[in-house]
Amino acid sequence: MATIDEPLYPIAVLIDELKNEDIQLRLNSIRRLSTIARALGEERTRKELIPFLSENNDDDDEVLLAMAEELGVFIPYVGGVEHANVLLPPLETLCTVEETCVRDKAVESLSRIGAQMREQDLVEYFIPLVKRLAAGEWFTARVSSCGLFHIAYPSASETFKTELRAIYSQLCQDDMPMVRRSAATNLGKFAATVEPAYLKTEIMSIFEDLTQDDQDSVRLLAVEGCAALGKLLEPQDCVAHILPVIVNFSQDKSWRVRYMVANQLYELCEAVGPESTRADLVPAYVRLLCDNEAEVRIAAAGKVTKFCRILNPELAIQRILPCVKELSTDSSQHVRSALASVIMGMAPVLGKDATIEQLLPIFLSLLKDEFPDVRLNIISKLDQVNQVIGIDLLSQSLLPAIVELAEDRHWRVRLAIIEYIPLLASQLGVGFFDDKLGALCMQWLNDKVYSIRDAAANNVKRLAEEFGPDWAMQHIVPQVLDMINNPHYLYRMTILHAISLLAPVMGSEITCSTLLPVVVSASKDRVPNIKFNVAKVLQSLIPIVDQSVVEKTIRPCLVELSEDPDVDVRFFATQALQSSDQVMMST
Repeated sequence: MATIDEPLYPIAVLIDELKNEDIQLRLNSIRRLSTIARALGEERTRKELIPFLSENNDDDDEVLLAMAEELGVFIPYVGGVEHANVLLPPLETLCTVEETCVRDKAVESLSRIGAQMREQDLVEYFIPLVKRLAAGEWFTARVSSCGLFHIAYPSASETFKTELRAIYSQLCQDDMPMVRRSAATNLGKFAATVEPAYLKTEIMSIFEDLTQDDQDSVRLLAVEGCAALGKLLEPQDCVAHILPVIVNFSQDKSWRVRYMVANQLYELCEAVGPESTRADLVPAYVRLLCDNEAEVRIAAAGKVTKFCRILNPELAIQRILPCVKELSTDSSQHVRSALASVIMGMAPVLGKDATIEQLLPIFLSLLKDEFPDVRLNIISKLDQVNQVIGIDLLSQSLLPAIVELAEDRHWRVRLAIIEYIPLLASQLGVGFFDDKLGALCMQWLNDKVYSIRDAAANNVKRLAEEFGPDWAMQHIVPQVLDMINNPHYLYRMTILHAISLLAPVMGSEITCSTLLPVVVSASKDRVPNIKFNVAKVLQSLIPIVDQSVVEKTIRPCLVELSEDPDVDVRFFATQALQSSDQVMMST
């Protein structure tokens, strides 16, 4: 008998843990529910474990959240989809708790289970569950029910479908704003399952009620419904029902609603089509670009390029560009920054002439902006303008801004510019780079901030990869190696780091003839930090150079360093020698 009970002993322990006072133990037990279920078998899981979980009155949100998540993938452990209905009671209970994230996870798990359930089981178990939640006395149940209608509706009979539509309509008029918010959020998903005939009548009537709700938190969620419903309706119905709502929302008294319209406007334009966009939505968009709330202008400015792509260039120049000029001198730096991050994309839309005449002056004003993020956003998207107006015109206006940013007093701005240099180099070409930017790259290797020096060393390597070893040998390597004699040891360490990065790009021959002698001479430095960095660099060079060079040059240097008075120097030198021995053994 003892042998039969033995496998169940850990299960009893886990069930005890579910009742333990220690939250962590209960949490661990919930996360191992699948282990318990596998050990119990499908039948005992259905008859013992699931009822136990239904009665489990744990009040800790973290435990309940874990349970809601686990039950969503529990169908295989209860015997497959024919028994999926046994999972509904514990999840129904979780749909009524106060904590939002637990309810959301329970609704998500119910949706996942409902999507796999057989049609007769949905009718017998799932639809009554939705109706019970929707009629719940406490608002939490009603909030949760809104997210389940799209699963229940397709399997329902005509009578049930009529009833479900009526219940959803009541939820949209619920006394509690939280319920109406949930109904507004899920309306698009529910509408996608409703037949076209009812979509135009009942669903649109529900939608219109939500758009006139006295709570701005409900109205702003109805904005998302505009785009979702627009995709389901015929174009003419969309223009008749959705377009007036969008236009009204763009003038809503709440800035949050206007913000949502500005954020969703491109999707809304796709729903109503290009003709209505030009006639009705351009004035609405212009209003949003000139809104008195900075947050609305930020959202609208971020969509300016996408919006212009829908319009013809003449309309964009006539209606949108004047607003863009205003925004480029906006009092809020965040508006200017949002504009700078997308304005470059307007160049291909407007074409070369309009870009040179109209956009280039705006670029230049943003390049001189006092706020560094604005200038960086412009520089990071230069390739889009380069394709339209050519590099000569661009470089004349661009270079002063790059030089100014490269010497900015904020080190993070300097760092961001360094990261764009290889991109600029590939766009501007080797000739422009040599003339204008080469000196800057060397200057950064002597920066006071370590992060800048480190990024500059990586930048040198990326430039060598971009323009090739021959160019690097002529323009970079000699200047880098000259800096090894800098009086301050921290700058000498940066050069050693740069050499270790350049060596794989430059190849064996240049490394042996030019880079290695500098590293070996640095091993005589008086500062221990330099010497153990020499040992590290030599170790990184061993795979690159020939074995004969390792024997004649690198090993003797490392042997000498391994006898240094400083313990760290000895450690790294010994480590490099061991690495050298391993390479020799493998060859």
